[in-house]
Amino acid sequence: MAEIVEIPVVWLQGAGCTGCAVSLLNSFSPSIHTVLLRQLTPGKHVNLRFLATVMAGQGQQVLDVLADTARTRPGGYVLVVEGSVQLTHPMFATLGEEGEREVPIYEKATELARSAMAVVGLGTCAAFGGIPSGAPNPTGAVGMAELLAREGIETPVINIPGCPPHPDWLVGSLAAVMRYGLEAVEVDEIGRPTMYYGKLVHETCPRRADFDAGKFAKAFGEPGCLYELGCKGPVTYADCPTRMWNSGTNWCVGAGSPCHGCVEPDFPDRLSPLYKKIDQERLEIFRLAGEAAK
Repeated sequence: MAEIVEIPVVWLQGAGCTGCAVSLLNSFSPSIHTVLLRQLTPGKHVNLRFLATVMAGQGQQVLDVLADTARTRPGGYVLVVEGSVQLTHPMFATLGEEGEREVPIYEKATELARSAMAVVGLGTCAAFGGIPSGAPNPTGAVGMAELLAREGIETPVINIPGCPPHPDWLVGSLAAVMRYGLEAVEVDEIGRPTMYYGKLVHETCPRRADFDAGKFAKAFGEPGCLYELGCKGPVTYADCPTRMWNSGTNWCVGAGSPCHGCVEPDFPDRLSPLYKKIDQERLEIFRLAGEAAK
């Protein structure tokens, strides 16, 4: 019988709402039971060693698990970070204590990222700073890629943005890395896997025909394209229209809401107000950025 290889995963939570962890727990195919307890890919098993939201252990004994993972498995574990990392003052986000000193989350994230196989910035907050980084950003919130760049750490970063991200985006990315290696996962210029973030929402939106025909809803609940009501689909890269959410039940536009562009690094500041049509100047900036990325 072939030996099963365990890939340790440690999951830190910075400033966020815990929605990313909850989204993963709603994974349907494979279920979260399969993800955590069975082989995710042939011969490979995820060993989730630390995630405060779901684990029963508390205190120093579980913090020792983090230290033990970094010490015994250098270059052999995946660090998942949910929520942004705060830089301006250690009180904004902490994890454990050293003596009487509370340890800032940025210290712990930096320490673990330095010896990880890869870092996953899960959710828009961990990927790009997200809502906590909105102007004037008093906590100095940043995403993991920016933190690693500041610290001169070259560990590869995969960004899985979304507010929250679809569970398939994380599970599928982990499975691809475990089966084929990091080099096989194609990412765009901001670290997002192109298999999930490769097309504009606008390209596959079921209301695209209304946009092309100039049929725009003037109020919520009306038929027609939601562009005039603030839809950011023309500048948002994600497969929400075809993948949908809640086991393929529905998605934002399907429920009558404009796309808010929550997977983009400009969310929320440059994509606000959420329910106002994006102006032509910003639309052109996003278009040029998209062309440059190709």
